[in-house]
Amino acid sequence: MKKEKMNQGWSRLASLLGVSAAALAMTACATGPNANPKDPLEPFNRGVYGFNDAVDRAVVKPVATAYRDVLPSPVRTGVHNFFNNLQDLWSFVNNTLQLKGEGAGNSFMRFGVNTAFGLGGLLDIATEMRIERHTEDFGQTLGYWGVGAGPYLVLPLLGPSTLRDTVALPVDMSGNAVSHVSDVPARNSATVLNLVDTRASLLNATQMLGEVALDPYTFTRDAFLQRRRNQVYDGNPPYDDESVPTNDNSGQ
Repeated sequence: MKKEKMNQGWSRLASLLGVSAAALAMTACATGPNANPKDPLEPFNRGVYGFNDAVDRAVVKPVATAYRDVLPSPVRTGVHNFFNNLQDLWSFVNNTLQLKGEGAGNSFMRFGVNTAFGLGGLLDIATEMRIERHTEDFGQTLGYWGVGAGPYLVLPLLGPSTLRDTVALPVDMSGNAVSHVSDVPARNSATVLNLVDTRASLLNATQMLGEVALDPYTFTRDAFLQRRRNQVYDGNPPYDDESVPTNDNSGQ
């Protein structure tokens, strides 16, 4: 009986996603003469944004709110530290690919210290030791080596991205240590926990967004693009907004 109900639930979800995808595809038929050059697919992106917002309001935000309100702060901090520790390991790889010796060394030290002395990463001992975090992902690595960001994209359920970051996404997913856990239920549970923890950390920001932004879509897009640009250039982007990132370290 449980299996039948589960199958029915998945079928309904698949149908919903299929209908939503068809509707979103129809919105992308034209971009209009006044399209933002960084967002040529704005009609499509707005459709996906609306879908994501509906899912967030109905499911993700209530779960994240309950997570924040029910779990004690030390537990939530431990969960957050654990996933940040795994990110430090992937940051080590990407700092190395970008030839950033200090970033790679600090990321490796953070992972080693927190894993060995921080109960597997539940405690952030490295920050207490003032070992700086240098968060890097594969999208930033591509940007460092001259791959342009490309058009802005809003991905179903995943949110803001760019063409470059979307191409890098499978590599980033593979670089996530959780994806290599052999036990499927444990892997899925960890993935969901990470997503809920991330959403919970953004509850205040999204509430402020709804209160101050006349157009949340535009505000989110511009903030995301500026943030990603700063990340690629380590906080020192060139003055020309349209220039393409290169591996020139003179401005970093």
